[in-house]
Amino acid sequence: MSVQERKERERASRERLIVATARELAEQQGWDAVTTRRLAERIEYSQPVLYSHFRGKREIIGAVALEGAAEMAGALRAATSTSATATATATDEPRARVVALARAYLDFAADNPAVYDAMFQLDGGLAFAQEDTPEPLKDAFAALLETLGEVAGDDVHPALFTELFWASLHGLATLTRAGRLPPEYSERRVELLVDRLAVV
Repeated sequence: MSVQERKERERASRERLIVATARELAEQQGWDAVTTRRLAERIEYSQPVLYSHFRGKREIIGAVALEGAAEMAGALRAATSTSATATATATDEPRARVVALARAYLDFAADNPAVYDAMFQLDGGLAFAQEDTPEPLKDAFAALLETLGEVAGDDVHPALFTELFWASLHGLATLTRAGRLPPEYSERRVELLVDRLAVV
């Protein structure tokens, strides 16, 4: 391995450490606790080293958001795979996949609140729904579209339907986490959302 390759590996490793540490700190204490000073102390590097990777907290939030988007896409695809919905009959299969997708989305949001905030609530400097949207964000939307596109209905654009369904899931995730919705009806909300919006 050349000196340059070793330096690049070390740099990539430091960058992963910064993102993982920011994510851990945010999940434990909230994003207000994530400062460049605290991150530098936790990773045992100087602030200038941290700034050589990220210009500030906004870019760190963006990096956490991209990592989270990739994880969410994987979770959604795993939940909607044929094996995950194998117990459904052929006529129920599209509905079962949409229900599995909705549950996986809401579970991801509940299990990773700081990451979810980085993705959808905080300014990470990332473009959404534009040409320069980063690939992990596009892929997370594609993971929704793959399942939701088949239940949009004949006269509805699949991407538009996916946006509406996603907005509904985001509302449920946000309101549930804020304690605005009674938890005992969580499953019924998912079923109602699927039954009223999805054409199956």
